[in-house]
Parts: sequence; C-alpha cells; structure tokens
Amino acid sequence: MKGFLHFATLALVALLLAIREKTAAGSSTPAAVNASRMASADQEPGNWMSYGRTYSEQHFSPLNLIDDQNVSRLKLAWYYDLDTHRGQEATPLVIDGVMYFTSAWSKVFALNAATGKLLWAYDPQVPGEWAINACCDVVNRGVAAWDGNIFFGTLDGRLIALDAATGKKIWQTLTIDGNSRYTITGAPRVAQGKVIIGNGGAEFGVRGYVSAYDAATGKLIWRFYTVPADPSKPFESPAMAKAAKTWSGKWWTLGGGGTVWNALAYDPDLDLLYIGTGNGTTWSEKYRSPEGGDNLFTCSIVALKLSTGEYVWHYQQNPDDEWDFDSDEDMILADLKIDGRTRKVLMQAPKNGFFYVLDRATGGLISAKPYTFVNWATDIDMKTGRPIEAAAARYAGADPQVVVPGPLGAHSWHPMSYSPLTGLAYIPVNDSGFAYKAEENFEARNLAGNFGVDVVAAGMPQDPKVKKSILDSIKGKLVAWDPIQQKQVWAIDRPGPWNGGVLSTAGNLVFEGTASGNFEAYRASTGEKLWSAPAQTGVMAGPVTYTVNGEQYVAVLAGWGGVFPLATGEVSFKSGRVRNISRMLVYKLNGKAALPVLPEIEAPVLRPPASTATTEDIKHGEATYQRFCSTCHGDVAVSGGVIPDLRYSSALSTDQLFSSIVLGGLLRKEGMVSFARELSADDVKSVRSYVIFRANQSKESATQASSKK
Repeated sequence: MKGFLHFATLALVALLLAIREKTAAGSSTPAAVNASRMASADQEPGNWMSYGRTYSEQHFSPLNLIDDQNVSRLKLAWYYDLDTHRGQEATPLVIDGVMYFTSAWSKVFALNAATGKLLWAYDPQVPGEWAINACCDVVNRGVAAWDGNIFFGTLDGRLIALDAATGKKIWQTLTIDGNSRYTITGAPRVAQGKVIIGNGGAEFGVRGYVSAYDAATGKLIWRFYTVPADPSKPFESPAMAKAAKTWSGKWWTLGGGGTVWNALAYDPDLDLLYIGTGNGTTWSEKYRSPEGGDNLFTCSIVALKLSTGEYVWHYQQNPDDEWDFDSDEDMILADLKIDGRTRKVLMQAPKNGFFYVLDRATGGLISAKPYTFVNWATDIDMKTGRPIEAAAARYAGADPQVVVPGPLGAHSWHPMSYSPLTGLAYIPVNDSGFAYKAEENFEARNLAGNFGVDVVAAGMPQDPKVKKSILDSIKGKLVAWDPIQQKQVWAIDRPGPWNGGVLSTAGNLVFEGTASGNFEAYRASTGEKLWSAPAQTGVMAGPVTYTVNGEQYVAVLAGWGGVFPLATGEVSFKSGRVRNISRMLVYKLNGKAALPVLPEIEAPVLRPPASTATTEDIKHGEATYQRFCSTCHGDVAVSGGVIPDLRYSSALSTDQLFSSIVLGGLLRKEGMVSFARELSADDVKSVRSYVIFRANQSKESATQASSKK
C-alpha cells in the first residue's frame, strides 16, 4: 500500500508539472519572464528562470521526481560539447523547455532542454587581448531573462540583450570606461524591468559600481558607486560623501576597488536590491589607505532602492580589509524562525570564513560564526558587528604572515544552496591559507595585479618537506550548515579546494561537481553519498534541475579553469590533474547517453635549455615573473593546465622568440598582450632565465622521484 501511495503521489506531481509546463509553454514568446511570473516561481518548479531559480537566490528546487530513493538510477540523458578549453562557471536557465547559458569568452547558447539540440548560439566576439584584464580567467557565470529577451555581460564590459527566440541582438551598451581594465564575468539579474550588472577589476586600478539599465532599451537608469572618488570633486551621492570620511591618502589614484563582480539579490516585498562588494585596491592598507580607515563600501553588503539606486543600509564584514576578503559571494534570502519569531534574513558565507545572518530590512547583525577554520579573527563583536581580529592578522612585519583563509577565500563565487526543508545551507568550502607580506617600494602597475603584497614571498617553496607541509594543509569540503544554530551538521571532505557550486532539492538531495572530475549526489539530511558520475573534467559551476514533459532532469556545465588552476601552480593539482573538456552535462532517470572514451593523459616531457644564468639574474627573473606572469601562468612557473606551462614552451629556445611574445605581442590575439610598457628587454631575459631554471629544477626533481621508485 505504501509503495502504491508513493507511486500515486509521483504520478500526481508529474501530471501537475505537465499541466503547468503546457500552460507556460502556451505563450508565443520564449523566455516570457516578468515580475508576476518571478513572484510565483514556486508554482512553476519545472522552470529555472533566474540565476538562483527565484528572487531568494536559494539554489533550491521543489522538484522531487528524482529523490534519495531513486537517484542511483540517474544516467546521462545528453551532453553538448563547447568550442573552448577555458573555465566554465555558468548556471543555466531553463524556461519552457529551452536552456540558455553562457560559456567562456561570453558566448551564449540556447538548447532544447530535453534533447540538447542547438537552437541558436551567439558570439559577442570579445577581443582575445582583453583576457589580460581578467584576474581570474575568461569565464562567465550566466544570463538573465525578461520579457522575451536574454541578457548577459561580456568580458570586455558590454551588456547585451538577445531575442530569446532567435539569438539576434536587440541592443548593446558599453557599461564601462573602455580605457580602464574592467571586466564582466557575473550573471545579471532583472527585476521590475531593470537589468542589474556590476563588474570586476579591483586589482587593476578600477573604481567599483553597480548599474541598472532599462530592459527594453538598454538605457542607463541609475548607477551606484561603491567607493568614493577624488574628494576635491563633487560626490555623486550622500553615501559617497559618507564613505570618503573612512579613507585616507590618495586612494582614488588607484581606483579604490570595491567591485560588484558577482553577488546580487532582490527582495520584491521590501523592494531592496542587495549587492556584495569586493576588496580595495591595493590589498595592503599600507598603500591603499595609509592612515587607516574602514574604507567604505569595500567588503560589504549594501542595500539599495531598486527604483533609484539610493543607499538604504550597509553591513561591512571586513573594515579596512587587507586579505582580499571580498563579499561578492552569493547571498541567500529566507524567512527563519529565530528565538521564537520569524525573521526576514539575508545569509552569506563570504571569503573571510564567517557565516553571517542579517536582518535584510535593516542590515542588523543577527549572528555570525566561522563555518570552517580561520585564524585571522576569533569572533564577531555582536554589539558593533566588527570582527575581533587576531593579533597576528595584520602583516606589518618584515616576515610573511600566514593567514587562513587566503585570497582564494573559505568560499568563493561557487553558488551555495539553502533548503527550506532541511533548514540547512550547503557550502562549497576551501581550506587554504596565504603568506601575506607587504610589498616593498610598491608602484601602481598597468598590466599586473596591484596587490601591494610580496608575491615572491608567497610563492611555493621548493624544499620538499616544506612544500609537502603546505600542500597537506590545503583541502576542500562540502559543508551542511545550520544557520540558526550556527553549527556544522555534516561535511564531506575533498582532497583539494575549488569544488563546484551546489543544488539542493525537495527530493532530499544535494548535488555538487568536484575539482577531481565527478558530479555527485548526497542525502541532504545526512550527507550520505548516493550517486556519482565521471564528468571527465573539473566541475565548478552551479547545477540546476528542471522538467520537460513531466520528466525531471539535472544539468551542470563542466569545464576546469578560473583563478585557482590559473594562479596557484602545484596547489591546483591537489584534487588530481584534470583536463578541460567544456560541455553541458544533463542527466535523468535511466538516461541512455554515454560520454566518449578518452585516451589517457600523457605526461609531457621536460626538455629545457641548459640553465646558465647567474643567481642574481634568476632572482630578478623570479621577482618579475611572480609580479607579472604568475596570475596566468601559475605560481613559481607551474601551470595548473588551463593555459600553457612555460617550463615546456618552445619559446624558451631563444631570447629573440621569447621577447617577440612578451614584448612584441606575437600572441596578443590569444590573450598574451605585449608587456613593453611594463618590462625592459633585460627584465624579459631574466624571466626567461628563471623559467629555464625552474624547468631544469623540475626535471631534476622528477628524475630523482623516478629513481626512488
């Protein structure tokens, strides 16, 4: 009888879903999303109409046709290969049977959500050389839909509207100063006919802001700056006048930072838009704000009136931040019963390692506790809302100070999820520290990150014992967190960080992709692993689930990249060496598709020229490489596999060839622009000498390791 009732319940759910889908699909306009439809999104659980599915940004689905009892039958339904091998971070939208998503280089695709058939594709033709402006790969985290149009931002700062039916461009507007090093990688949001978009570039001398554009025309409606400009000139708003009092020195000459590169959420009842802001420029306060100050509105959550962009309230998580602890990580809105009464809250697990619960009407702090290990602070002062910093957190001394977490963050952009059924938040956690030391004699740079920290001191030591100790301390995990009790309920350990975003469902399931190349499902209540499938590549993006014709699907965009494998060198291999095979993966119960069998990864052979440079030349080359090259080609000349490892490059063969690339811009169309404004010919020769030295050093280490076997 129990089994019959379970079957009958599933059949009824399928019938209701089919009726809703038929009603929704009855519209002659694809992606016919509007305020009414978004407000009642839970009445259409088969659709995923916004980045976090609903305005609450919970990344939770009420669907339960796939549940903890049958998920073991989940098989690949279809896949769609992409024409790129760069990082994939997009969360797709699925509206009335059509899937819309972006890939690297800001390309947009529309697929039949049941079959994977391509309906249309759009390439905004981002110039390859603009990649030098992206701190963290040429990624894009997705699109927004409204009134029959699809909206997305491009790496080079454009906001574009496409016809959802055809993929034809409706309008385009440049949202940035094209002479500044801005990028857009985040997904826009649309509310009340306004398209909201921010940008990135805090390490490259820009001033942060968020903008609202008319969805029908692309006309700018309002703009809110997150940090003040030159105080000798009129301020754009009272909020900027207030913020300027919290800065010192000539911060505006460095741009200030505070970019809104990811986190956006909207509460239609309060009519408030919430934005998360990034770090200041530089990371080190020594150069950014030498006489101190909180540096508003960096590392903050800010509430704005959607209609005007007017400031309402803010909560700053890290006053006078020195660690790149930006607050651009996803925010989740929910109604929680706390101390006997229901509170409208905003939850966030930002980079700094504390889980925050705020009153989203006022910005008042309700609670905050560390969701993983941190050593930079002991607690949050509940009276002031300020962190109680550890004595050694500020790196003012001559020696590097290891702070946990580091700039990778205890949690980064990867979507976390909240299930109102379990009452738990599910967080993809990074456990990774960083050796901070203020850079000596800092000068603002054009094509290198303006960190203000000594990146040579932070480089991976080559002493085997020291290296092993550091690598052993770097891990990842999936954490189920009780936001009311502020405690961990369960956790899944990962060998390394930078695992994928999270989806939770009413089927008592949590889905997450891994850096080691799997897509997995867990029981949401207990953390028991129930299912896993090979993705053949690292998975970073947030999964979604949807229905077509009453059948539930689970989808995730796969493809390895982002700042972690770009910049961290050997650390990026903690989860194993994975190739990048960018594709959309879609699963359903009893699916019949299969991924192609791949050949084994062949280890490349190091054949570097002999190292003949002086110790002084190599030392200069290391400093130059770490400052100008490591953010793309990897710490201490070890690439994470997204772009070429220079130790294996044929360009090392001669100074002339190496210089033609670094100074002459031979490969600028592939993103390797000329560094002629930053580096001299002697600088480039020393970089080549250093890379040759590291290649020979690596070859010797590999030979020794092989002989021990």
